[in-house]
Amino acid sequence: MPSSSIPSARNLRTVFLDRDGILNEKMPEDEYVARWEDFRVLPGVPQALRRLNEAGLRVIVVSNQRGIARGFYTLADVEAIHATFQQQLAQAGAHIDAFFICPHDRNQCRCRKPLPGLFEQAVARFPGISPAASVMIGDSLSDIEFGRNLGMKTILVQNQQKTASQETAKLADLRFASLPEAVDALLSSPWR
Repeated sequence: MPSSSIPSARNLRTVFLDRDGILNEKMPEDEYVARWEDFRVLPGVPQALRRLNEAGLRVIVVSNQRGIARGFYTLADVEAIHATFQQQLAQAGAHIDAFFICPHDRNQCRCRKPLPGLFEQAVARFPGISPAASVMIGDSLSDIEFGRNLGMKTILVQNQQKTASQETAKLADLRFASLPEAVDALLSSPWR
C-alpha cells in the first residue's frame, strides 16, 4: 500500500463509518433494520472498534436511514438500536463516539449521503474534525462519494453479501473484505 493512500497515523484523527454492511449485516434491497433483532453485528466488528478506540481515534457513524421517511420505523427505533449496540460494544471494551443519521428520502435534504450534511453535523459537535485527518469507510457509491467530495481518503468494504460496482471500486482509495481488515491496514505499519 502506498503511504499516500490514507492519512499517516499521526495525522489520522477521525474514522467515519457507514452502518449497514460495515457494522451489521445489510438487509436485502427495500428491507430495513427496524429493530434490534434485525441488527446482526458482523464478525470482528466490536474488536475492530475497540482497536480504533485504543488508538485514540474518534469513531463516527454516518448512515442514511430512508426507512424512517418511508414509515417502516421511527427515529426512536434507530436510537434504541444504537443504544443497545453501544451497550454490547461496552461489554467488548469499545464504543462509537457519535451516530449521525439522515432520516429523509431521496432529494429532500442536505444530509443524505453523498451530500455533506452529516459531516457538517459531526463538525458542529466535534469542531476539531478535518477531512484531511479523516477517512470514510463504507460499502456503497454514496459512502465513497461522501468521503471524496469532502476531501477524505476512502475505504470500500466489499464483503461477500455485496459486490460494489467497478466504478465504486475505482473511486475508493483502498478496498478490503471487512471492517476488521480495513482497521488492520489503518493501524499497521507504516500507519501506526
